[in-house]
Amino acid sequence: MKLRSDSFVDGGDIPATFAFGRVDVRRRVALSDNRNPHLAWDDVPDGTLSFALIVHDYDVPGKADDVNQEGRTVAADLPRIDFVHWVLFDLPAESRSIEAGSYSSGVTSNGKPGPMIAHAPVPGVLHGLNDYTHWFADDARMAGDYYGYDGPCPPWNDSIDHHYVFTLYALSIDRLVVTGRVTAEAVRAAMVGQVVGVAAITGLYSLNPEIVDRRRGGTAAS
Repeated sequence: MKLRSDSFVDGGDIPATFAFGRVDVRRRVALSDNRNPHLAWDDVPDGTLSFALIVHDYDVPGKADDVNQEGRTVAADLPRIDFVHWVLFDLPAESRSIEAGSYSSGVTSNGKPGPMIAHAPVPGVLHGLNDYTHWFADDARMAGDYYGYDGPCPPWNDSIDHHYVFTLYALSIDRLVVTGRVTAEAVRAAMVGQVVGVAAITGLYSLNPEIVDRRRGGTAAS
């Protein structure tokens, strides 16, 4: 199975329109368009009855002491952990693409509903919780259950690019039975023994103006 995107190339930069946060020269970070990127796939294995998609960043600092703190930098050698940005499952077997902005467009405060998707472009597709649910848990302005896609927003003072892995699973079952909270862990558990194919692509994103400026060869946009 092969996975690709018209929104970014594998190993390349994710445009800010697909991110939760973008660089802002005055405020460090501003909310972005938060659109889900386009994805498409082919060479689907025989026996596929549905698809699931999980998107995660594996570069999240394991300690938040220096995160987004003036005068500090998140060191490259700091231990890193995963942060889940999107869980989507029960995509029908005939599906071959997800259009840009079809499942997310804009930042929604206090969470997004799920696992059922209102006005879903494909009926019956379900969303799981992403890790902004935990990130905003103590923020009264933003706290809530965040289902579906919410894009990159790495620390603006991180010394490294963050890697966002989009992993598509071809499954031998048409509906996953997920128990408890619909998290990435619960969806992965439900997929055990049902995976007949896997494909992945990775995009990069940073909010550190020095990294953005160096990579783009110019001044970071506000």
